[in-house]
Amino acid sequence: MKKNVLGTLAVTACIALGMTSCNKQQPQVEPESETSKAPANLKVAYVEVDSIMTQYTFAKQFSQLLQKKSMNIQNTINAKGQQLQAAAANFQQKVQQNAYTRDQAQAIQEGIQRQQADLQSLQQRLGNEFQAEQNRYNKALHDSIAHYLTIYNKDKKYSIIFSKSGDNLLYANKAYDITNEVIAGLNKAYKGKLNKE
Repeated sequence: MKKNVLGTLAVTACIALGMTSCNKQQPQVEPESETSKAPANLKVAYVEVDSIMTQYTFAKQFSQLLQKKSMNIQNTINAKGQQLQAAAANFQQKVQQNAYTRDQAQAIQEGIQRQQADLQSLQQRLGNEFQAEQNRYNKALHDSIAHYLTIYNKDKKYSIIFSKSGDNLLYANKAYDITNEVIAGLNKAYKGKLNKE
């Protein structure tokens, strides 16, 4: 489960660091003016997204929080599902023993069907809440990285900073890897803990 959450977070962060973000804002590109021409020497760098996801305190807390919420949701759904299965099995057993009148059996069966519909509704609602929470933290993660890189790049003057996740860059010289600097700066700038409401 943890590997799945980290994988999801890495893919999400890669998308968030890419040219577009989940909230459909335009990519951060400086407006073109007469004085803003492409530099003669293009200065580029890249950041390993997977390393940010495993070493940036905010991302680690984010991952732990989502994993805990996911497990709580799964435990709630499993417990209610087991109760429903037990009620259905008990009902079936009593029907076979002719313990109910026809009207009683029909009323109990309708009650079990309502419980099943309620369980499906609960599963949908909790899934939607989890997705909203994940989106909120993805945006916060993206914003914190983008904000830090804006400050970081004032002195460094990179023309482009790429995000590298897995093999999405076919080749990159390690000399252009600024991951450790960025992670150290992100962790230094990050002062708090995630709100674990």
